[in-house]
Amino acid sequence: MNLIEVDNLTQDYGHGRGVFDVSFVVKQGEVFGFLGPNGAGKSTTIRHIMGFSKPKSGQTKVFGLESFKNYYKILANVGYLPGEIALPEGLTGWEFIAMMSKLRKIENKDRLNYLLDKFKLNPSGETKKMSLGDKRKLAIVTAFMSDPEVLILDEPTSGLDPVMQQVFIDFIKEEKKRNKTILLSSHVFNEVEATCDRITIIKDGRLVSTFHTNEIKHNENKTFEIFFKTDKDLTKFCENLPKLRKNTINLNKIYLKQINAQTISAVVAVNDKNVNMLIEQINNCDIKSFKQKQFTLEDYFMHFYKEDKDFGGTF
Repeated sequence: MNLIEVDNLTQDYGHGRGVFDVSFVVKQGEVFGFLGPNGAGKSTTIRHIMGFSKPKSGQTKVFGLESFKNYYKILANVGYLPGEIALPEGLTGWEFIAMMSKLRKIENKDRLNYLLDKFKLNPSGETKKMSLGDKRKLAIVTAFMSDPEVLILDEPTSGLDPVMQQVFIDFIKEEKKRNKTILLSSHVFNEVEATCDRITIIKDGRLVSTFHTNEIKHNENKTFEIFFKTDKDLTKFCENLPKLRKNTINLNKIYLKQINAQTISAVVAVNDKNVNMLIEQINNCDIKSFKQKQFTLEDYFMHFYKEDKDFGGTF
């Protein structure tokens, strides 16, 4: 069952700004990562999902309800964490929590105390004087305190220190085990890779890839770093590489990505099917070391943003 649906969403603000023909779904019990840098269109998409903006074309739905027409129903039943925190002035943290509890008709002190302890938040101070980190913690607590079935989180760890970022990652994993449905918008690779079942990458307002996170871990294209004993060995390897490419099972899956003359090393991307052939070639040279470089979500992401034609990490 799809609890969040984005269907051909387009909002054109002119000059290439906005989102264009964006489509994806978030299934019940799934943590879905929405990955892209600032300005790529993540927040614009989320504002439409929440019903804050009317799309130029296409539509968004939550719980099967069209977002813009059912703004109040969605807001009342979704845990929403905005990217930019704007807390009302003249209130303490406790007063803000009480206000949000009243608005959402929440009476779950055990849940509230659990969250305050989890994120080490003392909400007694005035919201105006709170640090950015404490404002973010307060927003997290109020988003989760109703224990909603669906959570829509826009850059949730922005402003948190590394310790609290890890606490948040662990917390999302706990919520995932409780079968919560979560849309997590972020540009932080480790939190997306650690928590999400599927990920979509957005660039300049358009989706460029959607994939299961496990595809990163089990990617068939590997990257190796080879350190040679002499310049001659490095040269010999590079000169023989075109011959090696001609004999590979898949001509497009072996690449010389980088040469470093100072360290006398080369970085090569190769398909699993061709690793043995690469090793045979290396055995014809004197080398110091040969190691695999772990392929990461960041590597795959940068494929789209660096437009590196010799990148060996596509799925």
